[in-house]
Amino acid sequence: MSRISRRIFLLFGLLTATFAQAQLSIEITGAGASRIPVSIADFAGDPTLSRIVVGTVRADLERSGLFKLVDPAGMMLDENAAIDYPAWKARGADAIAAGSVGRTADGRIEARFRLYDTQKGVALGGAAYVTNSAQLRMAGHRIADFIYEKLTGEPGVFSTRIAYVLKARGQYLLQIADADGQGAATALTSSEPIISPVWSPDGGRLAYVSFEKKKPVIYVHSLATGQRHIVANFKGSNSAPAWSPDGRKLAVVLSKDGNSQLYSVNVDGSGLQRLSQSAGIDTEPRYSPDGAAIYFTSDRGGSPQIYRIDANGGAAQRVTFEGSYNVSPRPSPDGRSLAFIARRDGRFQLAVMDLASRQVQVLTDSTKDESPSFAPNSRMILIATEVGGRGLLSAVSADGRIKQRLSIAAGDVREPAWGPFLK
Repeated sequence: MSRISRRIFLLFGLLTATFAQAQLSIEITGAGASRIPVSIADFAGDPTLSRIVVGTVRADLERSGLFKLVDPAGMMLDENAAIDYPAWKARGADAIAAGSVGRTADGRIEARFRLYDTQKGVALGGAAYVTNSAQLRMAGHRIADFIYEKLTGEPGVFSTRIAYVLKARGQYLLQIADADGQGAATALTSSEPIISPVWSPDGGRLAYVSFEKKKPVIYVHSLATGQRHIVANFKGSNSAPAWSPDGRKLAVVLSKDGNSQLYSVNVDGSGLQRLSQSAGIDTEPRYSPDGAAIYFTSDRGGSPQIYRIDANGGAAQRVTFEGSYNVSPRPSPDGRSLAFIARRDGRFQLAVMDLASRQVQVLTDSTKDESPSFAPNSRMILIATEVGGRGLLSAVSADGRIKQRLSIAAGDVREPAWGPFLK
């Protein structure tokens, strides 16, 4: 049996809600072609707590687009119940989850569950998560992750976090939320723009660009303590931070020597090293998952295209050749594909390149996509887009079949960043 890490609760419990919280609402606009039928029985134990956990699990699985929820018809089953496999199979469920939620002797909350395969008539495993009332939904996310991985073979991302910038009432808010848009908390509020947030590999820090000094300056911000420090505040522009996979360095874009060029710098601001040398503008760096290379955008060839350079600098190789405008490269965490924004017929759309075959697929039909960000399991991509003059977020699967739309009625949402798996 595993327990939710205390680190998760410390990390996000200390985020200060300095602004009235506004939750992202999610609209599912597309689902997978074939979905796995699964039933989540009502959990035994405390009815109120159980409803929160079970509701979270069901919503996560439904939102993923990969599962078809089979109605349990109000049946309540704990994790030790005798499962009538033929009956659940007859209902159309390939799997059934059962569990319980209750208080421990010290007043904490324990959520226990077990997952069963109705086709083979066997238990697939289970877990217990000890938490508190404030983090109860996280237990539901963890259960949904377990079910997702057992039934698809891929890690689930329901317990991960997203960061984004909300512009509302003349202020810019750097917000952190659950992957489903709930539990939003504000890490930073500013009257000046905040752009380009990126998560550290350990999920404990964010690097971003703030204009609070009336120019773009790069900060690293600890989410657990709220403390932050300046990494780059050179003459001119300091922009587009990107973490190295080991979390020790940032690739950044500086204009201190003329045109915007790529540099690397230690997270404490020391060890500045220039990486690119071109007469054009080099920007938007992102490390490859193995840390050996950096993808970036450059107009060195006359139009904005995506290039690849060794992580220590050197000659750059062009990556995109289709179309006259391809920007914002984002390699997938599994290293198999590259997401970017392509301009096609005047529309700025999310595209994905298979790095082995170099085949490109446009995944959206919108007109103003920007800032793509992969989920840590590489299956979904989060983007900012614009509909009716208002900024919102969309998520689309890497094959383009599953689509979601996330919006906040209170303001514009921009600059999304999907966080890593939390240990």
